[in-house]
Amino acid sequence: MIAWFMGLPPILQAFLATCFTWFVTALGAGLVFFFKEINRRVLDGMLGFAAGVMIAASFWSLLSPSIEMAGELSQPAWFPAAVGFILGGIFLWVVDSFLPHLHLGFPLNEAEGIKTNWQRSILLVMAITLHNIPEGLAVGVAFGAVYAGFPSASLAGAVALAIGIGIQNFPEGTSVSVPLRQAGMSRVKSFWYGQLSGVVEPVAGVVGAAAVILIRPILPYALAFAAGAMIYVVIEELIPESQLDKDYHVATGGAMLGFVIMMILDVALG
Repeated sequence: MIAWFMGLPPILQAFLATCFTWFVTALGAGLVFFFKEINRRVLDGMLGFAAGVMIAASFWSLLSPSIEMAGELSQPAWFPAAVGFILGGIFLWVVDSFLPHLHLGFPLNEAEGIKTNWQRSILLVMAITLHNIPEGLAVGVAFGAVYAGFPSASLAGAVALAIGIGIQNFPEGTSVSVPLRQAGMSRVKSFWYGQLSGVVEPVAGVVGAAAVILIRPILPYALAFAAGAMIYVVIEELIPESQLDKDYHVATGGAMLGFVIMMILDVALG
């Protein structure tokens, strides 16, 4: 099975890896078939966990390789990482400013982006979809880096990143489907909307892999770009959402656990 996967073209590898992360989103959304509601402390811990995974992945899987690859391309080690990171944050800021969406736990009148008449369910899905764009890009770029032949990039590291992103996608799927069920939507519809938030990841993964394969010199910038976009999501959305109930210790503990698990995955497998 592993040998078969290793023999696939990198874009197909990225596609399958991001289909896995999408699948885990669907698994998280599937909790709605067993629970109509979820304890807020549990949800806070899960959101904190997702934030911790994304912070660890941003450094261990993206920024650190970006710095190493810059040296291999005879560029100042800090330059691609700094430029890409800032551009990733700007990209998410622009998308966040225009895409209509609603953060978990906020009233409908606090929806962000261009004003629309979209239902609450659609706005919640769009918020999680916004999370998943940089995650899909990160996985795609990681697999593209392996194909590009950089010594600091490995297939095991790309797989570790996909596993880490998949793990933190579980609570993201739950954070959409369960609130929709609480609002009176059927279990099937709640699940459908929950898993739908992850459909963008295979698209972003293919785009990320193809971009770095076609334009090899952008790879250090692309890795840092994905990192900047993910950190923007963590600071702008995941951490504030995880602390809405003022139970800071649960969210912080979840973030610490998520960081450690992603660090272990990356160091052990990468």
